[in-house]
Amino acid sequence: MLPEVVATRYVVPLREGGSLPGLMEADDLGTYVVKFRGAGQGLGTLVAEIVSGQLARALGLPVPELVTVLVDAGLAAGEPDQEVQDLLRASGGRNLGIDYLPGAFDLDPVAFGVDAGFAGRVLWFDALVGNVDRSWRNPNLLHWHGAPYLIDHGATLTFQYNWPAADRWPPRPYDARDHVLLGCRPDVAGADAALGPLVTADLVAAALADVPADWLTTGPAAYADRLLARVAAREEWVPPLVEAAAAGAGERTPIRGARPSWLDGGNGS
Repeated sequence: MLPEVVATRYVVPLREGGSLPGLMEADDLGTYVVKFRGAGQGLGTLVAEIVSGQLARALGLPVPELVTVLVDAGLAAGEPDQEVQDLLRASGGRNLGIDYLPGAFDLDPVAFGVDAGFAGRVLWFDALVGNVDRSWRNPNLLHWHGAPYLIDHGATLTFQYNWPAADRWPPRPYDARDHVLLGCRPDVAGADAALGPLVTADLVAAALADVPADWLTTGPAAYADRLLARVAAREEWVPPLVEAAAAGAGERTPIRGARPSWLDGGNGS
């Protein structure tokens, strides 16, 4: 299981996130971007954040550390914003915390430069987990202390919202047309050769073991089966991804401003 901390203070809401995550301090003296179980997007996004985030980490991709955060609904009493009060009251218990990266910038691949190997690994990983939210409009990449970080994986593993149709998900091609790294000449074939064999039953089971059992809509085996079927179906979705990467090579679109407004009070995780 993930490390568990206790929230001691709600600092500020991060209003760029659709689910209204908040910056919170905890009893380990850490500061976390907290995504709440009571948010309208539901527990499925927290499951996706953990599973995809931990898979990324296991594959050598940089992601902020994850913890679970115990939130006392009584913290709502000290908040002047009614929306924040309602969210905290609905989120008593265990929530998800992402390590806050103070001073991080949105990673603009034009401004910072991203090599083909890293771009290929990120694009391949996003295709593996079906990430629909790493576009040039919303890159979900941060630049911190000279290194890139992947954030916001709540829009992955979308099969969990329609289990009767989940078996159609594994071979589905990935739509990479708007991917933020498509113009970085991503080496998808190299990424597939390096990362594909690493996604084993043990690796997937370890990622799922970090998800609190009461967050799952079904047993972890159902998630594992679809992810492992996705790996087994690489011949279906990797070649179109290679073609998309080749077609988009060199077409770099600058992302929205260099420094997002919320960096004065949050880090967008």
